[in-house]
Amino acid sequence: MPIVADIHHQYKRALEALEAGVHCLRLNPGNIRKPEHIKAVAMEAKDRGVPIRIGVNGGSLDPALYEKYGGKVTPEAMVESAKIEIGYFEEVGFEDIKISVKASSVPLMIEAYRMLADEVDFPLHLGVTEAGPPPNGLIKATAGIATLLAEGIGDTIRYSLTADPVQEAKAGRQLLESLGLRERKNVDLIACPSCGRAEIDVIAVAEQAMAAFGEREIPLQVAVMGCVVNGPGEARDADIGIAAGNKRGHLFVRGTNVAVVPEDEMVGALVEWAEFIHEHGVDKAMEKADLTAAKEAAEADRAMLLEEQGDDANASEQVVELIRKGRG
Repeated sequence: MPIVADIHHQYKRALEALEAGVHCLRLNPGNIRKPEHIKAVAMEAKDRGVPIRIGVNGGSLDPALYEKYGGKVTPEAMVESAKIEIGYFEEVGFEDIKISVKASSVPLMIEAYRMLADEVDFPLHLGVTEAGPPPNGLIKATAGIATLLAEGIGDTIRYSLTADPVQEAKAGRQLLESLGLRERKNVDLIACPSCGRAEIDVIAVAEQAMAAFGEREIPLQVAVMGCVVNGPGEARDADIGIAAGNKRGHLFVRGTNVAVVPEDEMVGALVEWAEFIHEHGVDKAMEKADLTAAKEAAEADRAMLLEEQGDDANASEQVVELIRKGRG
């Protein structure tokens, strides 16, 4: 496991870390400010072939730059800090660096990285520092990192959550998979937000499905949909999905109904079919399906629900009627 030494204030700790055999250093120009100290570390890292991250942090900006920019942290101040540090490395011929300009403010962090990307060609390490505990910290970090990645800015990322590091790593992996920047290894479970047509507790069933799949390495998109009226059509691009209707679960593969199971067997059937598709492929799954029976059952339950609920199950009159029937 590669080790990165995060060094603050005392440059001698960086030299000691290099001597100990670390694989990378992170130096904060806000608190290791003497050029001769920075150059000493850079020369030693160069001799050992160890890369360095220039880690500018909005919370520990050099006091001189803080004062220069009106007593507050600005994107301009953070970028200037990074460029000053780059200059020290260039003086000793050290170019094996990447740069971060992290801040706890998402708009500030985004603007700083955009400015830096326009001015340097070095790799950029993205992150929202001190994002805090989930779920708020997760939202903040994702907002900043995802915005930049979508713009083509950034080479590595870090979720700085007040949480188990495993949770940070999972968040990073899921973000990269969601953006198509990393090949998916686990299930991508999608689910509808529920509406007046929902025949099941979508939240509960989705949670059960997530627990059932666990960490299985099944790189499929799996859908849990609340009703057979809209579900198979809305999730037609999913590899495998299930929609509720008339106390039954209607399984579909890429929009085509393939099986019908009792409502209490929905999750088990979903996992079973997902494992089969992962192992044998969609064509084999279609071969074992009774497509005619599955289609007829889905159409019958869909027609029944439309007749019972009307064209707009979310209309106030329909909702009141469903409540009166004990189904709201």
